[in-house]
Order: sequence, then structure tokens, then C-alpha cells
Amino acid sequence: MEEKKHKIVCFGEVLWDIFPGAQRRIGGAPFNVAYHLFKMGLNVEMISSVGDDEPGHELLQKIKNWQIPTDTIQINQEYPTSTVVATVDENNDAHYDIVENVAWDFIGTTPENLKSARTADALVFGTLAARNEKTKNTLFELLETGSYNVFDINLRAPYYDIRIINELLHKTHLAKFNKAELRMVLDFLDKEYKTEEDSIRYLQDKFGIREIIISKGSKGALYAIDDRFYLYPTIPVEVKDTVGSGDSFLAGFLSKRIGNEASAHEIMTQAVSLGAFITSQEGACPEYTLKDFKRFKNRYPVTALS
Repeated sequence: MEEKKHKIVCFGEVLWDIFPGAQRRIGGAPFNVAYHLFKMGLNVEMISSVGDDEPGHELLQKIKNWQIPTDTIQINQEYPTSTVVATVDENNDAHYDIVENVAWDFIGTTPENLKSARTADALVFGTLAARNEKTKNTLFELLETGSYNVFDINLRAPYYDIRIINELLHKTHLAKFNKAELRMVLDFLDKEYKTEEDSIRYLQDKFGIREIIISKGSKGALYAIDDRFYLYPTIPVEVKDTVGSGDSFLAGFLSKRIGNEASAHEIMTQAVSLGAFITSQEGACPEYTLKDFKRFKNRYPVTALS
């Protein structure tokens, strides 16, 4: 594996996804991002919490087996490790029953995770982690120390509140939406949707966000930084499932974006390539090496649409 140069901290849920047939896989959007960032050769730290129970100990052991640090994953004596029942529809899209009052709803602020966020090149978080007051308060404390806050909107009904989303966007440097989430947030803000470009400029102006990503499914992905827009296509692959594809896209993006050394083309090529690579396999965190990904990427060269 390549030398790790930059550190990214991911904050929020880590859990067991229970799929049909009693398959159990580690999940949680921020952990999926952390997993792929580690595979891309970056230092990662996951700020989360698991219960002091068999699922929690097994989860931590599996993460350690992957050689991903677990020092900032807290062990909660009162609340259980999160398990989520997942169902997959005819389009290979996953739907989740996310139980409340689990360990990651109660992530506490500690000197260790404050230092972790303060010394990171990026802090990645989503909406779900703000559903409970305890974890939400910790998140806001960490965001005050972050130099590059990355908000993966990732709306999961009914666990979001437009007031909190509004506050989080004001503390964001890079925001990632899918098409539906973009329209929903505009709706919440009483802003009429006209075009993607108009919507992006509105959000940039309102919240002072320089960078916005819009994932557009089969129509690719759009990256906006200041007044520049970059549209890239989806790589056509045989889809095994779409679980975690957006998380791997974001990890690919950040793996090139952090450090300010790569061009927009290199950043977006890495993002769409990693998203497609994971979509062509089963699960959000399949076993693979950086060499496996590079072979895939070389097979599927990417050209910008605009």
C-alpha cells in the first residue's frame, strides 16, 4: 500500500447491516467512506461508538483486522451496538430500518476526538449522526475545530430536521447531495428549483460553501468549485448492488482532493472510478487492494462531459 500522507476523520454511525438471508456486514455511511479512504492509502480515524456487547466486540475486531484504527471508537456501557435491517428492491437499491437509542446516538466529546478533528485534513459527517442530542452536540463541537468540513447530506427519513441541516450547512466547506436531496433541501428552504447551476449558486451564496457535488445516478456527477463546473459520466458496469456506492464515490473524490495537488479531472476520475468499482461488487466494503482498483481504473478511462 502507498505511503499515507493525509489524515481524514469520519464521524457518525458504524453498525451491522443485516441483509436478506441473515448476511451481516459492517456499514454506516461515514464508516464506508473511512474504509475506502484507508484502501486508497490515506490515514483515517473513525469517531463513533459501539456497545459493550458481542456485536460491538466483533465489529471492532473486524475493523482491527482491516488494520483501520479503532482508538476513537468509544465503547458504551448503556446502549447496544447498532444493527440495521436492510432490504434490497428490484433495482438493487437498499432500504434500511434504523433503530434508535444505540451506541452511536451517544458519542461523547473527548480530548482525543477533539484533537483528532483539529489535526485532520478533513472531517466527514452526515445528517443521521445529528438525530440525537448527545451525538449532535459532539458533532457541532468537532466542526468548530475542523479546517475542511465535508457534509454528505444522506437524508434518511424521518431522521432529519431542516433547522439542523441549515446549521450544519453554515459550517460546511464541501457538501455532497444526490439529485433528490438537492431538491428536498431547496424545498425546505423555500427556494424554487430551476436548474442545477442555479441551485448550486444559491447554496454557495447562502451558506458560503465553495464546493458542491451533485451525484446524478446514471447521468454521472457534477462538481462545482466557486464558479467552475465539472460534469463526469457514470462508468457502465454490471451492477451487483448500489449499497455504499455514494460513499465510495466520496472517498475516491477526497482521496485526490485532499492536499490540493490534483486537478479537477484527476479528482473526478478517481471518484467516478471508485464508485463504479464498488458498484460492480457485493456490499459497501468488499475486500480489495489498491492494485485491484488501479487495474479497474486503467480499464475504464474517463472523459469529462463538460
